[in-house]
Amino acid sequence: MAEAHLDTAPRAIAHGGNLHEAARRYGIAWDAWIDLSTGINPHGYPVPPVPASAWRRLPEDGDGFAARAARYYGAPDAQHVLPVAGSQAAIRALPALLSTLSPKSRVAIAPLTYGEYAPAFAQAGHTVVPFDVACPMLPEDATYAVVVNPNNPTASLIGRETLLRWHAQLAARGGTLIVDEAFADAFADPRTTSLAGATGRAGLVVLRSPGKFFGLAGARCGFALAAPALLAALRERLGAWTVSGPARHAVAHAFEDAAWQRAMRERLAGESARLAALLASHGLAPRATPLFAWVVHPRAAALQDALAARAVWTRRFESPASLRFGLPASEDEWRRFETALAQAMQVLG
Repeated sequence: MAEAHLDTAPRAIAHGGNLHEAARRYGIAWDAWIDLSTGINPHGYPVPPVPASAWRRLPEDGDGFAARAARYYGAPDAQHVLPVAGSQAAIRALPALLSTLSPKSRVAIAPLTYGEYAPAFAQAGHTVVPFDVACPMLPEDATYAVVVNPNNPTASLIGRETLLRWHAQLAARGGTLIVDEAFADAFADPRTTSLAGATGRAGLVVLRSPGKFFGLAGARCGFALAAPALLAALRERLGAWTVSGPARHAVAHAFEDAAWQRAMRERLAGESARLAALLASHGLAPRATPLFAWVVHPRAAALQDALAARAVWTRRFESPASLRFGLPASEDEWRRFETALAQAMQVLG
């Protein structure tokens, strides 16, 4: 039987948040849309005014930023945390860095997950093979594996024990497990599912992003958590001043505001349940995280089109045919979305 491979041919990678594209395609003004195409918290952290020094001075590693991140995420210490220009920067740099340890290796990645990983590993010379995360064992010949947890877009969540077992399997081969926890912050107790506290172990990388839960995607800030030696090599590849002064100001305040975090997690839990109930009331079968819901539907393309004609933008996936829905930002958006969804489902018949 021919071996299965993920499609890693070079092409533009689709992402949510492409609202200008939708506005052009449907002839609807940009500011008239409800954008549900991302999993970014629509109730973003209220960043306090940025001091003038954050604009005028170069960012300094001695500002305690990594230590704040280590405390918030539960990493062993600041030496196990590297601030990066969004986790995207690490996603692009890590495959080439790992090539220096084990060139042209095999990397296991789920067929439907965040779309940047497979092309990045393929461009670095690795062979990308599909990986069913429901399987208790990794592919026997994989040196690396990538797990997005919870997965984007399917909302599946892998337990810590399973992840640690996979890490042990890879570490025994001299390999590395990369766990992307971009959406983990929104859970009631993120540390119960996170591997951040285990990043003192060789062969484990955890990527975190304040862009989703804190609604600070525009700050382009993320964190790689791993053993210090690997982070030193990654720092060398990425260069200096990867996170701007204003971004450090915003994220540092967000990390310290425990009261806002608690209140927001409760709010998102309620809104996520509301979204799932709304979708289910129209005969859809959502799988949800606190920040988005995913629905498999044979006519996903037609449903996306019908919603877009009513100025509601969603994220569509091809295999399986499915849509991802983010959270509306206000009661007005909720009402408009409910009306648009009812009308779109009538169009589908």
